[in-house]
Amino acid sequence: MADLQAELRGTVRGEVGFDVTSRALMTMDASNYRRVPLGVVAPRDADDVAATLAACRAHGVPVVARGGGTSIAGQATGTGVVLDFTRHMNGLVSLDPVSRTAVVQPGLVLDRLQQAAAPHGLRFGPDPSTHSRCTLGGMIGNNSCGSHSVAWGTTADSVSELSVLTARGDSLRLGRDWAGAPEGLRPLVDAELARLRTGFPDLPRRISGYALDALLPERGADVARSFCGSEGTLGILTEAVVRLVEAPRARALAVLAYADESAAAEAAAGLLVHGPLTVEGMAADLVRSTADLPRGGAWLFVETGGDTEAEARARAETIVRAADVLDSLVVTDPAGQRALWRIREDASGTATRMPDGAEAWPGWEDCAVPPAQLGSYLRDFRELLAAHGLRGTPYGHFGDGCIHVRIDFDLLTEAGVARFRRFSEELAELVTAHGGSLSGEHGDGQARAELLPKMYGAEMVTLFERAKAVWDPDDLLNPGMLVRPAPLDSNLRFSVLPREPVDVVFGYPSDDGDFSAAVRRCVGVAKCRTTEVSGSSVMCPSFRATGEEAHSTRGRARLLHEMLAGELVTDGWRSTEVRDALDLCLSCKGCRTDCPVGVDMATYKAEFLHHHYEGRRRPAAHYAMGWLPRWLRLVERTRTAWLVNSLAAVGPLAALAKRLGGIAEERRIPRVAGVTFMR
Repeated sequence: MADLQAELRGTVRGEVGFDVTSRALMTMDASNYRRVPLGVVAPRDADDVAATLAACRAHGVPVVARGGGTSIAGQATGTGVVLDFTRHMNGLVSLDPVSRTAVVQPGLVLDRLQQAAAPHGLRFGPDPSTHSRCTLGGMIGNNSCGSHSVAWGTTADSVSELSVLTARGDSLRLGRDWAGAPEGLRPLVDAELARLRTGFPDLPRRISGYALDALLPERGADVARSFCGSEGTLGILTEAVVRLVEAPRARALAVLAYADESAAAEAAAGLLVHGPLTVEGMAADLVRSTADLPRGGAWLFVETGGDTEAEARARAETIVRAADVLDSLVVTDPAGQRALWRIREDASGTATRMPDGAEAWPGWEDCAVPPAQLGSYLRDFRELLAAHGLRGTPYGHFGDGCIHVRIDFDLLTEAGVARFRRFSEELAELVTAHGGSLSGEHGDGQARAELLPKMYGAEMVTLFERAKAVWDPDDLLNPGMLVRPAPLDSNLRFSVLPREPVDVVFGYPSDDGDFSAAVRRCVGVAKCRTTEVSGSSVMCPSFRATGEEAHSTRGRARLLHEMLAGELVTDGWRSTEVRDALDLCLSCKGCRTDCPVGVDMATYKAEFLHHHYEGRRRPAAHYAMGWLPRWLRLVERTRTAWLVNSLAAVGPLAALAKRLGGIAEERRIPRVAGVTFMR
């Protein structure tokens, strides 16, 4: 694809990367799936997006839009060109506190919008647990929700207008009353009104499929709303007008304790009449420490708001009195609330390991049923897990009937993958029997799209395919997602890893000595891409300095994964791509404590460098700095600190020493103490 690369470099002002590192960083999102792209484009503006689409259309190469890469169903991966919106098209264009709207670019991180809106007493309603790194474009693509959806709904409820480029280069401004609709969409809907009025389950978290019912006349023929949740398969978002909501001046958090998750689930729907902001649920086996939680085996996190702290507390205490609980706790202190919410947010990473350390995977991460059905659904779900010999710990948005769960699928063997498929098919039938949606937040992607006929029936799925053809007749945008999907058990990211343990030096006791298992710890939730310093979090300092994926813990883990796979990174431990990505890692072990799944990049770096330089001379800095204790002991024994200091002073000898020692010219060499501290 040299011609495509040359054309893109000639027409796109942003970065164009067809090198190994650029491609390796984009092979995976936070799902079970892996696809190797041809290249990556970081567009600077809508013109760059249009130029990329034109070039890819001419060469018949598909295009995938990508934000923070935290998608859990595989929709942020592809075999064509990936559009990375996080580098440049990541700004807040404007914010109008009077109309309570904001104009955003697709790569804007949610927390940046929240920080800009907060001084005006406003906020964006949806707030996924990945709020510190997920982007508005990704949220619109997946129709994301978050913990406050019982109060403020999904992303689709907060979208006003969308600027979109189609695969054929048409620039559309989507809105209500058919605004921006591509030619052919309205006749398609007019001919299917009866099906659209009866073919969708009525529940707050129905994300699966295309939202064609938003185009019904009684719903305002809202093309922008219908576009939400389309996973980049209909058009490429370049700008969005979103609605903001008034943030409560004060909040209280009631933590309600129950005997188990079923009891918590059955209680959740009954709390909605009190108008809470959240009704979140989780069980004890997802919590590293229950010391800060009231006594119980499962908890509901119910947040309330008010104009004053007393008003928020009163509403929380009303809910406590109305709830039949084992124990409870009401917190109004903001710092105390943040500490409790961190327990809930880290569950998305903690859930990737079972209590005994066994790996657990997404794939059925966020099914949703009517809230009143949640208790019975969870019991049936547990029975299905047991029937297949599987384990998983549900948690999530109990007030909306949406359950997150990672399951200890064996995705490394043929038998395990076959069981994964059987379970998926049976669970889809179970969710449908409860009147639910296969996806309640993260989208269908490759994980569930194959099973949409079980939820909607063949005729509705055919209608989805016809809608896709209206928007994208050449099937250029994210093919294999939502319609005509790849099988759910293909493209698994584990299939390329070595089946035998890799010969390593460190023990990796938490991963049974298996370096591949250690690298697999990174599931892509990307907490390491957080740029805001909060609390005791220090991960990841090199990403905070550079803003580049290659210098995040996740990016390095992806490169190590590709090194083990040997398909894209082909020179193993000698890889210069992996070496360069690890170069700025400070080995601070911040990831070891801050990463929800305990990725230990400092150890992985030491392992890699050992093999990379084995039998070869290392860079000068390794000897100058790595052997610093030896040099200092030599100076102490020879009593030559005065000589070293005189030579290291500013001047030609110091410049020579820095050049020989691999030290940056701008650095001053520290003085050596004449008397050691121990002396």
